[in-house]
Amino acid sequence: MGDLVTVEVEDGVHRITLNRPEVMNALNHALRRQLTAALLAGHSARVIVLTGAGRAFCSGQDLTDAAGLEAAAFEAILNEDYVPMIRAITEAPVPVIAAVNGAAVGAGANLALACDLVIACETAVFLQAFTRIGLIPDAGGTSFLPRRIGLQRAMGAALLAEPVGARQAEAWGMIWEAVPDDRFAEVVAARAAKLARGPAVAHAALKTALRGAFDHSLEEQLAIEARLQGVCGASADFREGVAAFLEKRPTNFREPP
Repeated sequence: MGDLVTVEVEDGVHRITLNRPEVMNALNHALRRQLTAALLAGHSARVIVLTGAGRAFCSGQDLTDAAGLEAAAFEAILNEDYVPMIRAITEAPVPVIAAVNGAAVGAGANLALACDLVIACETAVFLQAFTRIGLIPDAGGTSFLPRRIGLQRAMGAALLAEPVGARQAEAWGMIWEAVPDDRFAEVVAARAAKLARGPAVAHAALKTALRGAFDHSLEEQLAIEARLQGVCGASADFREGVAAFLEKRPTNFREPP
């Protein structure tokens, strides 16, 4: 079967590549399990980059893998495979970049949207294809979409199941940026390297604060900020940041995640 997911680690960057290019990196059971394991292993890095081999990022659920399944089995697949996979991204203490190198379809689109930063090449497309086969968005799509682009655009993307180009996705705020294809690898590498050099304690706290923001009142969020700022203020990274500022030199953050 070979490695359905490949991992490269260098200078704090944990790069994960979905490796089923012959089927546009469709998610079968084995790939989902390998991906979750690779994501969890990346929690000890400084940044995770997730991308796809070949011409696509991910075409979503491998329908041949799900042929003939009953409704209850679909529910089990989501709970046993997809939920841990998405949580391995959202609960990672380090930044996770989706490097969308081509089509991101169905669960593949929502796998990308689960990440903290989405960088796409200009020719990439995002497609909530679920209603084409009588399903609803899953893999977190019903949460990620309205939070990123608002209810009306989320409804349109899901109901009409029409492709959204990378530039349109950028304009809507669905993704962080769309970049020319010939600069895609360079931009992703630069973003990952910058994050890998950053303050790991602050990155973890920032993710906790922002990911919970939609579920909290202002008063609750203020209390969370105060608590997390206390954690950051007690870190070696904060001391290094202040020292670097006063000494007018680059920072050298080293505290682990």
